[in-house]
Amino acid sequence: MCSCNLSRLLVLLCLYPAASVATAMAQARFEFTELHMGLPVRIVLYAEDTTRARLAAQSAFERIAQLEQIMSDYRPTSELSRLVGQWHGGAVGRTVSDELFQVLETSLVLAAETNGAFDPTVGPLTALWRRSRDVGRLPYQTELREARARVGWHHVQLDAVTRRVTITQPGMQLDLGGIAKGFILDQALGILADDGIGQAMIAAGGDVVVGAAPPGARGWHIAVPDADSAFHHRATALEHAALSTSGSSAQFVEIDGVRYSHVVDPRTGFGLTDHRTVYVIAPTGLEADGLATALSVLGPTVGSTILARHPDAKASFSRNN
Repeated sequence: MCSCNLSRLLVLLCLYPAASVATAMAQARFEFTELHMGLPVRIVLYAEDTTRARLAAQSAFERIAQLEQIMSDYRPTSELSRLVGQWHGGAVGRTVSDELFQVLETSLVLAAETNGAFDPTVGPLTALWRRSRDVGRLPYQTELREARARVGWHHVQLDAVTRRVTITQPGMQLDLGGIAKGFILDQALGILADDGIGQAMIAAGGDVVVGAAPPGARGWHIAVPDADSAFHHRATALEHAALSTSGSSAQFVEIDGVRYSHVVDPRTGFGLTDHRTVYVIAPTGLEADGLATALSVLGPTVGSTILARHPDAKASFSRNN
């Protein structure tokens, strides 16, 4: 799973006013952190006592671990990896879990909507750029051509009745790093809600999902100092929503004086060189994460047409140095 620049996304917990002292005494603040998806995952919640808070957080972390084993493209034993791991010619198909099907379905809708600027089959290209980051050189043109030949969202077919996923392109690798983290955090927040913990926030890298506001506050205060003023204002009182960020400031490779982002444009095969950070607020982490990835590829001009199809989502673009 990819991680974004957490230093750009500082979570500031609002203090409750004096009028809410009774509520504050009934609901204490607790914070837990565990390593998942290759980065620290932070849970902040309000509960009546330590035991209830710890058990709820433990359940949420367990759900994150379960979903990572489904969605990870790094783990050869994950459900995602096994989906395309056995290729014997012709089309390969498998019935998948509800969770994987939901993320793939949303991914393909976004791929069609963005004409491939977002593409869950970008795996061969991201693998190529991970290697470039390790060895410090650009991929050879022959490597790029070979990888691009194995990319194309239209080669993935879904059957919603049977949850069967069919892949028709040999050598395809699925990569849900640009969308799965938001879904996983959604699911973890849902676990907390099922345990009666409604006032909660979960943050991992550049993705944050929040439930009800902290006691006495209008919402969770997410500081995005380089976002535009309207976006910044909305992020200071976030409730029952998600905020995702995508950009090149955290992960990139610099080759011959050019900085290439870890975010790859599936249409060209190259890491992005137009260095911007994109922030998105949406009702769910799934939508916010996917849109942030897509908009970082598309840029503000074309991205505005995509945003128009998501009336409940807002975005802000900023330039990186």
